[in-house]
Amino acid sequence: MPSDDARTGRHDRPLAEQVEQLLAVGGPLPIAAAGHPVLRRGTEPFDGQLDPALLARFVAALRETMHAAPGVGLAAPQVGVALRIAVIEDPAPVPEEIRVARGRTPQPFRVLVNPSYEALGTERAAFFEGCLSVPGWQAVVARHARVRLRALDEHGEPLDEEFAGWPARIVQHETDHLDGMLYLDRAEPRSFSSREAMAGRWTQPTPERAAAELGFTLPD
Repeated sequence: MPSDDARTGRHDRPLAEQVEQLLAVGGPLPIAAAGHPVLRRGTEPFDGQLDPALLARFVAALRETMHAAPGVGLAAPQVGVALRIAVIEDPAPVPEEIRVARGRTPQPFRVLVNPSYEALGTERAAFFEGCLSVPGWQAVVARHARVRLRALDEHGEPLDEEFAGWPARIVQHETDHLDGMLYLDRAEPRSFSSREAMAGRWTQPTPERAAAELGFTLPD
């Protein structure tokens, strides 16, 4: 579990002290599940609350936790820290048919500090999406097909990049976490599917069959 302060949402201790306690245990960090207040209260911008050495250790722990889960992104509030920091990385080990249908291309490891995004164009894409904080379930989410990301990296250098396809989805998903949102808030309710249903029924590259059989509409 996260530290006591992370569990209760209290801010009576400096964030640096909370992070030090969180990292003291070692190994992958516990991931907060849906229903935990830390996932809903939003985050404060990073402005030096962690010194460079502690920030580097925290980023390394986020990366280790993301890999262990496994996932392609992880935001600080998912481990109980209400700071506007996330990490993303996607080796995209998927069949060619899925890669093409979803626009899923490999992404190198990135640290996103104080990220924000804006839509580029009006096209939206809908696919099943999951979350490390909502284990065992997926749902169809319509998101912007292309976005422009602005952020800083862990060294304070500016990032200004355009993303399309699945990488754009990852950017939106992780940035939403920093605003107190889960993919549940954007999902098509009739599409919610268990791990078993996903494995047995909805393994297709796109969700058209699920939409037809579960009775929901996909964006044009």
